[in-house]
Amino acid sequence: MRTHLLRRCLVLALLAVTAATSGCHRKSEGVLQVLVIGDQPSLADPAKSPLTPGQAVLVANAAQGLVRFDARGQVEPGLAETWNVSDDGLSYIFRIANGNWSDGRKITADQVARMLRRMIGASSRDPLKDAFGAVDDVVAMTDRVIEIRLTQPRPALLQLLAQPQMGLVYDGSGTGPFSLDRSKGSEALRLSREIDMIDEEQPEKERLDLDGADVRKAVQTFAAGDADLVLGGTFADLALAQSLNLPRRALRFDPASGLFGLVPARNSGPIANPEVRRLLSEAIDRDALIAAFSVPGLAPRATVLEPGLDDIADPVAPGWTATAIADRRVTLATAAKRLFSAPTPTITVALRNGPGADLLFRRLSADWGVLGVTVRRAGPTEAADLALIDEVAPSTSPSWFVRRFRCSIAAICDEHLDELLKGARETAVLPQRSALLDEASKEIDTQVLFIPLAAPIRWSLVSSRIAAFAGNRFAIHTLTGLEQRLERSGE
Repeated sequence: MRTHLLRRCLVLALLAVTAATSGCHRKSEGVLQVLVIGDQPSLADPAKSPLTPGQAVLVANAAQGLVRFDARGQVEPGLAETWNVSDDGLSYIFRIANGNWSDGRKITADQVARMLRRMIGASSRDPLKDAFGAVDDVVAMTDRVIEIRLTQPRPALLQLLAQPQMGLVYDGSGTGPFSLDRSKGSEALRLSREIDMIDEEQPEKERLDLDGADVRKAVQTFAAGDADLVLGGTFADLALAQSLNLPRRALRFDPASGLFGLVPARNSGPIANPEVRRLLSEAIDRDALIAAFSVPGLAPRATVLEPGLDDIADPVAPGWTATAIADRRVTLATAAKRLFSAPTPTITVALRNGPGADLLFRRLSADWGVLGVTVRRAGPTEAADLALIDEVAPSTSPSWFVRRFRCSIAAICDEHLDELLKGARETAVLPQRSALLDEASKEIDTQVLFIPLAAPIRWSLVSSRIAAFAGNRFAIHTLTGLEQRLERSGE
């Protein structure tokens, strides 16, 4: 009864605010209204700083890279109209489409090669640059042909190149597929593109307005019918969308791949002891956490790797997962008494704001409380024991998962792990690379350098006007052809 009353109050509050603000985002006739949770989108240079969610959406749709993702997360042509991969996997050759930058200058392979070298170079602020460690050089072969040369094969290279972080921003503009209407008066950005129609003299015009909003305003605007698509939802704010009586199939989830769990944020205190980390991991009731999030298809995870990654066997869950949490707790409580002297430790956890983060904190407090451990939420500037990783993988390669824990960025690491990662990066033999990455993942799991919980949660709100929307493992959604119906098999 109390839960029902709280949910009803939240719905009424959201709708009340919506009634006062919905006039700000009335639909333009024939123009789709798209909101991204977060700041207003801007066409930022990925090499200068990590992209915000809004910037990533805009760059992907107005400043494409050599390739881009379609609605289902499959790679399709972007600035490059064709490409070929050598038999040994060490050379990717792209033919760039004819075109001009916004200032009228012709797009050349030499310009594109220089931009790509800058984006993956040592001075780049792009967090994706580490994934391009096997790139030896990027060269222009002709005025329209570019080659990416590798020191070792990287089958997932095209997926990396399709990421928004590899979008080509030149002098504040890009090559599409959408163009920006900078004369539009409202805060939202007007995006438009022309689509050549078969047997039609005039191309069809596709237009949409793109804006950013905090999660409450985004959900309110959608509920009021003044937004067609809301992108960028995470576990932290999911409850705000779930609290509303939305139309059937309006709330969509991506089958996202990546890391969602806790990582040591410092190398001192109780968390520096691997036995403590192992105890904390085994004490988490992952099934209860997953049930509380109420996300279809979400499964608990107890390994750093997930099933279905390229050229590597699916991870084997640790043996303790076969024992029900209720049966584990007696043994875990005994182990805690042995490990901890009075008083028992307090573990601080750094979490973002939002009802989903509150839910996670409550679950950790309950589960670790059984061990006698006190859990406290770290302040904004406080050094925490554990921090949350909530990141979507940029490719299907297992390398990204394990390289997140190398010594150059992890608070607690292992030199042997770094040796494995170095060997995997340098070998040209794919089976050997897979074996080294597999060994690295087991090292991470054994030393509990990461406490996995599940896959990342990514959600969107989709109106009935949007026909061509599909969830995908990269949680990246093109804005092209949103009103075009996908094949039934791909919905």
